[in-house]
Amino acid sequence: MRLRNPLLALAAFALAVPTACAADEPLKKADKIVFLGDSITQGGVGPKGYVTVIKNALAEKHKDLAIEVIGAGISGNKVPDLQRRLEKDVLAKKPTVVVIYIGINDVWHGEKDPARGTTPDKFEAGLKEIIGKIQETKARVILCTPTVIGEKKSGTNALDAKLDEYAEISRKVAKDTGSQLCDLRKAFADHLAKNNADDKEKGVLTGDRVHLNDAGNKLVAETILGVLDK
Repeated sequence: MRLRNPLLALAAFALAVPTACAADEPLKKADKIVFLGDSITQGGVGPKGYVTVIKNALAEKHKDLAIEVIGAGISGNKVPDLQRRLEKDVLAKKPTVVVIYIGINDVWHGEKDPARGTTPDKFEAGLKEIIGKIQETKARVILCTPTVIGEKKSGTNALDAKLDEYAEISRKVAKDTGSQLCDLRKAFADHLAKNNADDKEKGVLTGDRVHLNDAGNKLVAETILGVLDK
């Protein structure tokens, strides 16, 4: 049925947009941002880590807001681990923004033994549960896609197809839950296409195919800031 009144059409569109999405919400005074993830996020609180880079950038740009930044990364974590520690490490801190950066270990740990990884259905369901519980507190959620396990271009790393599958799940979950998406997977692919002329497996954005070097931390920080603080 065609809506003749343009105001009615606009209202119908607004109703179709998930109310949990806060894409245009500006950062505000006393915001508390928790970064939830694995060893990449654990390392992100180091002097040149992406969490620290973001913290310093926000402190410089928003001196008057007194924004608090908290790292909640634990090495080896997968989605089920985040589910188990969500209350203690995130919700109990009463954040206003939560950035979730997960997925590498869900794929990587299952490379030789699928039982050690996370199945696609459990990955999707787990993310939705985590995000749902965060959104119940009215906090804003930013969901990042997983980055890389090897830096070769054109999908030639051993786990690229699997990572692409899980990145696509994260994109779907962000859409389904009305969360903001930070597509780190795409940002890395675009950067490597332009800056990895020798098609190296590591050394451009990572030190060991997975964990970020200074350039990788800088790219992650810039990409997240592009979503977090528009």
